[in-house]
Amino acid sequence: MKQTFMPRFKDAGQLFDHQLEGLKWTVAHAYNGSAFYRKQFEKAGVTPEDITSLDDLPRLPFTTGTHLKEGYPLPLLSVPEEQVVRIHASSGTTGKRKVLAYTQNDLDVWFDMFARCYEMAGLNQKDRVQIAVGYGVWTAGMGFQLGCERFGAMAVPVGPGNIDMQCQFLEDLESTVFCCTASMALLMAEEVNKRNLKNKIHLKKIILGSERCSDAMRTKIKDLLGLEDMFDITGMTELYGPGTGLDCHRHEGIHYWADKYILEILNPDTLEPVKDGEVGEMVVTTLCKEASPLVRYRTRDLTRKIAAPCSCGNILFMHDKIMGRSDDMIILRGVNIYPGQIDEVLSLIPEVGSEYQLHLEREGDGKDYMTIKAEAQQGIDLQNADDIKNKIKKTVKAKIMVSCNVHICAYGELPRFEGKTKRIFDNRG
Repeated sequence: MKQTFMPRFKDAGQLFDHQLEGLKWTVAHAYNGSAFYRKQFEKAGVTPEDITSLDDLPRLPFTTGTHLKEGYPLPLLSVPEEQVVRIHASSGTTGKRKVLAYTQNDLDVWFDMFARCYEMAGLNQKDRVQIAVGYGVWTAGMGFQLGCERFGAMAVPVGPGNIDMQCQFLEDLESTVFCCTASMALLMAEEVNKRNLKNKIHLKKIILGSERCSDAMRTKIKDLLGLEDMFDITGMTELYGPGTGLDCHRHEGIHYWADKYILEILNPDTLEPVKDGEVGEMVVTTLCKEASPLVRYRTRDLTRKIAAPCSCGNILFMHDKIMGRSDDMIILRGVNIYPGQIDEVLSLIPEVGSEYQLHLEREGDGKDYMTIKAEAQQGIDLQNADDIKNKIKKTVKAKIMVSCNVHICAYGELPRFEGKTKRIFDNRG
């Protein structure tokens, strides 16, 4: 019988029962093992015995990134240090990094979740998975590689950058799957096109993580490489690492591993649940994480829950793609703008390419102004730039309710990056 990494729940009721048992275990484990959590729970007036149903979750206090930084170097630790077999750290560049500890069981759970992602993407043991993300204390490289090995496919751990080696291995090792950021995928797609390698490589699928990818960018990458499919993977260092969810071949939303963590979508200002379909902040509570359990951890990532079940038949719940972060939200003349909304708007206009920048300025009149620099699609005549500008202005006004200036660039004019691409330039001081 073919091995599966999917949970075997008959229905959502069984999954909810499993979540409740995991929640009870996590609260007791954190309360008894962590001085930080015990203090937090006592301040909130809650004990492990008070958790008798999933409806009791809102009684628990929130955990934040600030708590992790204040607890440096081993925040939230809920097991004796001798049980810690590894640490990973966030990729933030300001102040103390968020360091997360792992027991051996934590690593086993993580790699099983990641193997589940490869299974959901339709891989098999004959696939060769070229991994072009960062290694070291970051979770990305280790997650993609060890999850691949747990799944049973061949890992090709090239790491980030090194375009010549990437292209050589795509051709010589006949890699069938490529794992990277969206920016790296676009860079590789354009490089394969320049080198006339499209008919010499065997790439079928790309798994994207770490940054948003607009529909326009996705279409461009897929066309340039002749891919069968592309998938979005989710995750963060605090929640094991990448591999905590993936969209299936139906692409109706991100299936998240609800047997490993509970997901709440809350208003980032009121911290109350948003209505179905509304954008809110992802708040996660782990169900079996030993070394650094998360209790109502505010991820700052913005998305919305998808209530309808996926047509693929998998009962695991879904959320939408990540729209941005609550602490990256732009406020322009009193209007809240999420970066993901700009992606969505530009993807509605066929003449607009996949690369853009957003520039915010405060002029001498004291008012804020937004300029969108957007590339035209390859082959578009820039003599039609005014028509494209007007389409963008009208669509932004209609969808986001703000006015903007627009500058159309030639295809390939904006910079390409091997890592995450910076798109927002806020020069308002």
